[in-house]
Amino acid sequence: MRRIDIIGIGLGIFLAGGAAYLLLQIAGLDGVTAGIWSQALLVVGLLGWVATYLFRVSTKNMTYNQQVKDYEDAVMQKRLDEMTPEEIEKLQAEIEQE
Repeated sequence: MRRIDIIGIGLGIFLAGGAAYLLLQIAGLDGVTAGIWSQALLVVGLLGWVATYLFRVSTKNMTYNQQVKDYEDAVMQKRLDEMTPEEIEKLQAEIEQE
């Protein structure tokens, strides 16, 4: 994720909190109660986001892990492309033997 994306997300969350506060005030809540409920919504949203992050970490579905896997696949494919047909047959025979 780029730096500008993070800034945009932060600004969006800030504006969403302000919009929730205004909507709660329009719905009839006083300023203090609307502030408490808008903060509660922010905390619940933050905890939900942290839960998705922890889920991605535990399943190793992170950007870095995907980049490493793609790099390893590319290296192995390059090595395979550079091998002669005889070397490929020899490698297949070794794999079948194991």
